[in-house]
Amino acid sequence: MACRISELVLKCRDPEALARFWCEVLDFTELQREEDGIEIGPREGFGGPQPTIILSRSDEPKTEALRLHIDVNATDRDQDAELERLLAAGAVPVDVGQTGEEPWHVLADPEGNEFCLLGTRLKPL
Repeated sequence: MACRISELVLKCRDPEALARFWCEVLDFTELQREEDGIEIGPREGFGGPQPTIILSRSDEPKTEALRLHIDVNATDRDQDAELERLLAAGAVPVDVGQTGEEPWHVLADPEGNEFCLLGTRLKPL
């Protein structure tokens, strides 16, 4: 028997702003709202093939790179077009020491959480 990743929890200062950003990036929707956070996920809800994301309010500032980050792949366009879409949604390029020869782009969400846009286009779920 094995486990599946069902939820990712991201501490943040502004769950509202990050929910809007990640819903735009992933085509997710708000699933549940609590006093101290928002759960977003695919339209079919919790328990499907994709994990949900809980954006949990925290007043602690982000002081270093995350030890775990999210990688995303475009599903309906090439990497360059997806990069433009993510930048328009509020992502910003981040230099974490890459050489410029990598086949991915390192970006950050509106609170500075790093994530990568990979080059391979995946089939939509």
